[in-house]
Amino acid sequence: MTQNGLLDLAGGIVRKAMARGASGAECTIDEGDEFTAEVRLREIESLKEAGSRGVGLRILMGKRTGSSYTSDLSGEGLERLVRSAFEIAEISTEDPHAGLPEADELGSISGDLRLYSPGIENLDPARGIELAKRAEAAAFDADPRISNSDGASFESGTGRHVFANSRGFAGEYRTSSCSLSASPVARDGDSMERDYWFTMARDPGGLQAAEEVGRTAAGRALRRLHPVKVETQKAPVVFEPRTARSLLESVFDAVHGMSVYRQESFLAGKLGEKVADERVTVTDDATIPGGFGSSPFDDEGVPSRRTPVVERGVLKSYLLNTYAARKLGMQTTGNASRGLTGNAGIGHGNFFLEAGVQTPGRIIAGISNGFFVTGLLGFGVNIVTGDYSRGATGLWIRGGELAFAVSEVTIAGNLRDMLLNVEAVGDDLEFQGSLAAPTLKIGGMTVGGK
Repeated sequence: MTQNGLLDLAGGIVRKAMARGASGAECTIDEGDEFTAEVRLREIESLKEAGSRGVGLRILMGKRTGSSYTSDLSGEGLERLVRSAFEIAEISTEDPHAGLPEADELGSISGDLRLYSPGIENLDPARGIELAKRAEAAAFDADPRISNSDGASFESGTGRHVFANSRGFAGEYRTSSCSLSASPVARDGDSMERDYWFTMARDPGGLQAAEEVGRTAAGRALRRLHPVKVETQKAPVVFEPRTARSLLESVFDAVHGMSVYRQESFLAGKLGEKVADERVTVTDDATIPGGFGSSPFDDEGVPSRRTPVVERGVLKSYLLNTYAARKLGMQTTGNASRGLTGNAGIGHGNFFLEAGVQTPGRIIAGISNGFFVTGLLGFGVNIVTGDYSRGATGLWIRGGELAFAVSEVTIAGNLRDMLLNVEAVGDDLEFQGSLAAPTLKIGGMTVGGK
């Protein structure tokens, strides 16, 4: 179906719902195509090509809501979609905060956000297979100790998102993405370790070279060989960008509007207060061209924006959709996120910790005894209290250098203290997804080992 056809379809479904007696209505349409090529031991292991299209409707009857979705775009299927939404609304309970955004809150940012590249659609599947094979081959060629592989994969996809509501908003945008990854296995005597590396872009031309992906993945696996346990101790902990992102996920959970409203966040009631070291600035920005968290509007039709969350250590904002904003007596920050059905939740745009001024090498060189974390295990984070305890692997820092591999340890602390004890922020911020952080040094965490 053409672009205007989908917009017209969404508007028509909204009008059907209003004609049936809804006091408000929202329609979401998503369609997309994806391709995946997986290789292992230099041979194709699997190929997948798929497409999907779905329509979701949410209606309001006063303060009651109902939603439904379908992949059947026939006249009968759409009639059933509308009817089901009303049937659910009729048995739902009233919610005083339910409702659409106000008309003056709706809109879409202008300009090209560079979310879509036709290069994805024009990509020959054979090219994706070749890239995956080259990445795995480069890992094998990097060192004879790379003895096995969990494989390499190339993925690509395109999508279109359409949204319309009964307050006059209608908008759409297209997206594209591709990624390349390799997961080699290193072996030396009785020691066997695996790791991975990946690259993501909107266009194949933006990916790292396949050989670079393979060599980087191999190097990461090799440096994990012959790990040891360390004595339990207090030590500075350095999170590489890949693991620092997990800390940022916890910060997002803590500034999530519904967590704040329910008093299930250690940052509830802390607006305007110092919650982190002044080196810490966290921003949510859905307007970055080409960003994987960018969009011209959120999933309620509110314009995307840049929101300072933590500014030089001070908590400036929570992230809110319309519902959470009403609960808290605040204004939406344009962070509504939803699938095809149900009420809008809260998501982030490009959520990132802004880069500092030190190189990772300089940060490590300044540590006489510490832990460089390259992998995290488990889910031991309590957003209510801030308590943090996770299994970790990585490299031990001795005399300002990465000295030996470490595994089977835990790192523990409290997110309140961890944010306040940030001692260095690296200059190596790079987006490989919608959430990003540079190298991060935190002082005085408990490293639990022998």
